[in-house]
Amino acid sequence: MIDQLRPAIKEFLAQETTGGYFLFAAAILAMIVVNSPLADIYAGLWQTPVEVRAGALEIAKPLFLWVNDGLMAIFFFLIGLEVKREILDGELSSMDKAGLPIVAAIGGMAIPALVFVAINWGIPENLDGWAIPAATDIAFALGVLALLGSRVPVALKVLLLAIAIIDDIGAILIIALFYTSNLSMMALMLGAVAVVALFLLNRFGVVRIAPYILIAIILWVCVLKSGVHATLAGVVAALAIPLSGGKDGHSPLKHLEHQLHPWVAFLVLPVFAFANAGVSLAGISIADLMAPLPLGIALGLLIGKQIGIFGFAFVANATGIVKKPEEISWVQLYGLACLAGIGFTMSLFIGTLAFGDGAQMEQVKLGVIVGSLISGLLGYFLLRISGSKQSETASAQAAPA
Repeated sequence: MIDQLRPAIKEFLAQETTGGYFLFAAAILAMIVVNSPLADIYAGLWQTPVEVRAGALEIAKPLFLWVNDGLMAIFFFLIGLEVKREILDGELSSMDKAGLPIVAAIGGMAIPALVFVAINWGIPENLDGWAIPAATDIAFALGVLALLGSRVPVALKVLLLAIAIIDDIGAILIIALFYTSNLSMMALMLGAVAVVALFLLNRFGVVRIAPYILIAIILWVCVLKSGVHATLAGVVAALAIPLSGGKDGHSPLKHLEHQLHPWVAFLVLPVFAFANAGVSLAGISIADLMAPLPLGIALGLLIGKQIGIFGFAFVANATGIVKKPEEISWVQLYGLACLAGIGFTMSLFIGTLAFGDGAQMEQVKLGVIVGSLISGLLGYFLLRISGSKQSETASAQAAPA
């Protein structure tokens, strides 16, 4: 039984849950602005051209893409730090710990994608969005769990965290393999040189963070110019940051993770949400939601996640491949599967990669918001009910005969 989380995980959960509220507020604000007289100002803001030039090197993008390619690279850098720490020194450091979340996460990515493809089969222009419902938004999901307080066991929070981290690894691989185009070999070669430099710093025991950050920025520019999505530079750079810093026990990775968490939770993700969550509700009807693209996303998140996570975990437990923690009931595991249907941040991000900023992206936003909202509400009420029943049972057992 998990009686107490390590301080690093406690801090992570606290910041992610609080950050979830900021993320939710930013999304709501975007919806309000887009459906108000300020809609044109909102649209014009994100199309503002922003240019950085150094000699022959020029990076010119609208503000919207600086958020999605630039700020989100910081988010992915933090994901890379978390993944490395959890694999080397955390909940994914052994198969005993990682077995259940790995199986559940695989199901939670595969089945939503299949649901989407089944609904959009025969519509080639929609199929690029197959990975959109495969994602889970850890900040929102943990934010919902925070509302339940002690009604849910700590083990459930740790399991959700582990599933979400594995889900992020899957999303990173999907972006790298399926959402790249028009590759520039020269930029890739220069990026490879930067990667080698990063890992040489690690190999020779450099623990100062500044050299890693400098080379990481160079890597980001190279990857941006290469045609591979620039956010992947953040992940690669993070994997080079040393976990152990020498005799004094200082960990550059944990220190950097600690420093970045507040910026990502309270700035990067809310800004991303504000830039991407604006959906005009003017003229929207049930028929719009029933269109194959938003319906496939919404049902992928709502139904696919439940079947994938709960179904794979149930079968794996029944066959002895993994073992469900005793302190987590099957109802709570099912509630967790529902919460994992909150795709939001990563789903919207993959949507922008698949469809850009055109008419299809408006349908993507609709599907993501509807699927995530229903999943969150369903998961919340299931876990609230199961938590109340457990509390009543515990009180009855504690009462004197």
